[in-house]
Amino acid sequence: MALVAGIDVGSLSTEVVLLTLDGEVVAAEIAPTGTRGWETARSALERALQKARAAPEAVARAVATGYGRHKVPFAHRAVTEISCHARGAFFLEPGARTVIDIGGQDSKVIRLDGEGRVVDFVMNDKCAAGTGRFLEVMARALEVEVEDFAALAARSRRGKTVTSTCTVFAESEVVSLLSEGAEPADVARGLAEAVAARVTAMAQRLGVEPEVVMTGGVAKNHAVVAALRRELGLPVQVPAEPQIVGALGAALFARGEALRTATSA
Repeated sequence: MALVAGIDVGSLSTEVVLLTLDGEVVAAEIAPTGTRGWETARSALERALQKARAAPEAVARAVATGYGRHKVPFAHRAVTEISCHARGAFFLEPGARTVIDIGGQDSKVIRLDGEGRVVDFVMNDKCAAGTGRFLEVMARALEVEVEDFAALAARSRRGKTVTSTCTVFAESEVVSLLSEGAEPADVARGLAEAVAARVTAMAQRLGVEPEVVMTGGVAKNHAVVAALRRELGLPVQVPAEPQIVGALGAALFARGEALRTATSA
């Protein structure tokens, strides 16, 4: 069975997706990137192959994406995160016209046409505010695990406004609010609303067109997704595993190249 691989080496996590040439996902793997992303990518691919019960030789084509995409020695090609998230989101949700991806250290809004092609995009990669790293730091300030952040925010009926957009200043503001007696749940909800407001401002610069699909690890945070729906005033679709959408897009590029090679041989 011939396979293709998509590898997304992000700042916080690395994802691998294995596809058949028929477009069926046979395995996926998520791992913390650490300091040696290329080694993480290789070990994540090995684990994905074990799940698929396939040998390394079964991989006919591999495409890498993410900030570490140029440092994956076994990838045949590197493709931008914008293109891969667009491709992956459109594959899963053919009605997608706006893709919002919030990753570990950046956020992006991508506009698609009816064929899934990228029409325009805007990206924040200069500041950690409104990203996964931002939420990790704020969860620490709230003394909860980041996985428990959304459940904490869900207990609140009215968020506490957090005005600082800088991660460092926002952390100080959270500590001050808590010391003044603010409920942690209200602060958590306020932080989710701050992230949503920041991303919505980016999206509105492009013009938001439904259907809106959210990808990336932060899409697993139900508090942020709910706040984003309120800010946009639109439904926001979240794939079953939003964190692998970039790797899925890379695998789809690899699949297209493998099929073209097979046809021309």
